[in-house]
Amino acid sequence: MKALVVVDYQNDFVNGSLGFAGAELLEPIIVGKIEEYRKKGGRIIFTFDTHGEDYLQTAEGGKLPIKHCIEGTNGHDLYGKVAECILEDDILITKGTFGSLELANLLKNMNFKEVELCGLVTDICVVSNAIIAKAALPESRVIVDSRACASFDNEKHKAALEVMKSVQIDVV
Repeated sequence: MKALVVVDYQNDFVNGSLGFAGAELLEPIIVGKIEEYRKKGGRIIFTFDTHGEDYLQTAEGGKLPIKHCIEGTNGHDLYGKVAECILEDDILITKGTFGSLELANLLKNMNFKEVELCGLVTDICVVSNAIIAKAALPESRVIVDSRACASFDNEKHKAALEVMKSVQIDVV
């Protein structure tokens, strides 16, 4: 079985408090991937960066003091047409930090043969969850499509893709 993990394609990372030019361009690519996986019987998993009103008092908030993805706000919601893609049997994971151990356990328990990740931000949450996916499924193929993820810093985007390649994640 195959899975597509849409990492944090949320309003705050596209056009909100941590949004950046070019993030919106991923929308049709991600929607196309979701449609492709559905046609082939794959599972769709959405992750949501999720924080509370106390975000600035957290360890992450101390290093990145910009409130974002506060649960219950528009910034926490998925962006644009990607939000319209959620179906009842999709898996939704809220995570309070970059990588998700819940995602790791889910992937391991469902024993996917192939997992593809896309979304935001390449050098933070995408790389974290791709490495977690590879650790959970060391014999499975883990893929990141470089056209389906982005960063506010193109050099960090490229560096994260190289790191993923070095741990045997297929960057296409």
